[in-house]
Amino acid sequence: MAASNPLQELQQLISATREQLTYLQELGVETIETAGTQPSVDSPSPAVSARAASRESVAAEPKPSEGRPPGGLFADLAPEVPTLTPSTETFEAIWAEVGDCTRCPLHAGRTNVVHTEGNRKARLMFIGEAPGADEDLQARPFVGKAGQLLTKIIESIGFRREEVMIGNVNRCRPPGNRPPTTEEAATCKPFLLREIAIVQPAVIVVLGNTAIKNLLETKEGVSKLRGNFQDYKGIKVMPTFHPAYLLRDPAKKRETWEDLKKVRDYLDQNPAR
Repeated sequence: MAASNPLQELQQLISATREQLTYLQELGVETIETAGTQPSVDSPSPAVSARAASRESVAAEPKPSEGRPPGGLFADLAPEVPTLTPSTETFEAIWAEVGDCTRCPLHAGRTNVVHTEGNRKARLMFIGEAPGADEDLQARPFVGKAGQLLTKIIESIGFRREEVMIGNVNRCRPPGNRPPTTEEAATCKPFLLREIAIVQPAVIVVLGNTAIKNLLETKEGVSKLRGNFQDYKGIKVMPTFHPAYLLRDPAKKRETWEDLKKVRDYLDQNPAR
């Protein structure tokens, strides 16, 4: 009986390694750096370990600006960068206010209101446009095929799904999975913004044109904005392609991987305070 345990552990290790390689291959990654040893099934992934090491090294270094007043003769005349005021609300209070919402026409065709979910102290948040058919049935965001790909994307940069926050601009499924109208998004978006104020993430990844245009209040689309950090009230925002779009055009997975590497590197270099 005892002799079979090492074999079982080896099989589990091979299975976990194959699964992780599949994640990376789906994102268009051709090469990965290794530390020379393969972690066990129960050990943190290389990305998680690297992230932790980076946090320790960065935390140990004093900030150049610490203990010094802002420089420049006219620094006090510079416009202030707007920042998001921390909120003392609770998610439960917001959801109670949403209730059995009938504020816009989308309520007529929905099965469930789909609320934001995840770690309420997350440093990383993902925002899409609206629920699809699977999400509408399960009352959870990103659980269909696009959601499964999003989970792989999250894991590819060293996080688990339960470590991040995931939501949508709209909480009801539009008919035929069409994008929400401007009016529909404007009706639902304030609830999402209040949730962001509670979480105070370090980075928000916005997925697809609808989410980008609504959160950033811009007319520019994902093709022009992706790959470069934007700003939402002092929070870093990385626009990138929606996983549903990646399922239709797998060639864009490589660009998405480049965007997410920047997110990973920023979080590694700016540990939580």
